[in-house]
Amino acid sequence: MRGMQFKITLQGTKPPIWRRIIVPDNYSFWDLHVVIQDSFGWTDHHLHVFLINRDLEIGLPDPNDEMDGGKKCEPGWEILIKEHFDEIGTKINYTYDFGDCWDHGVEFEKRTEEEIKTPQCIGGERACPPEDCGGITGYVDFCKIMKRKKGEEYTEMREWFGGDYDPEHFDPSTVIFDKPKKRLRKMLDFQ
Repeated sequence: MRGMQFKITLQGTKPPIWRRIIVPDNYSFWDLHVVIQDSFGWTDHHLHVFLINRDLEIGLPDPNDEMDGGKKCEPGWEILIKEHFDEIGTKINYTYDFGDCWDHGVEFEKRTEEEIKTPQCIGGERACPPEDCGGITGYVDFCKIMKRKKGEEYTEMREWFGGDYDPEHFDPSTVIFDKPKKRLRKMLDFQ
């Protein structure tokens, strides 16, 4: 299995929050989802979708969507990423948490020559926003409050978050990847 290198950028963040990952080319969109979650530090407690084009969504299917006249969402574990990332420079959108609406640009940068068996995070900048902080606007407010390091709002936010927060810190060597099949079984058992 050769590797596929991607740059994932959290849209709307300034300066940008991004990760560079390499995954085996036999990965499915579910596998890629898990790698994105782990490399950013998201907790995977919300829905997600890859928007390939106007006619194709890949993620967690909801039978009610079709009954309500919505688009059909194809199961991510059934579709290989190499089927849609066939050209260098191909870009798609990945949205996580439809409430906070964390939109990510996913760009296929290159194929690697070496054999890749497990995912790797080889770069990135800035910490991931905390879950459920209110999207980009809430994240900007959160950072302002945490930067003050004083006052009632800071105390409440620090307690909610569980400690201090450094928006500039990210170390790719600390990323630990879960097994996508294990997480899929857990998710399917939960439904």
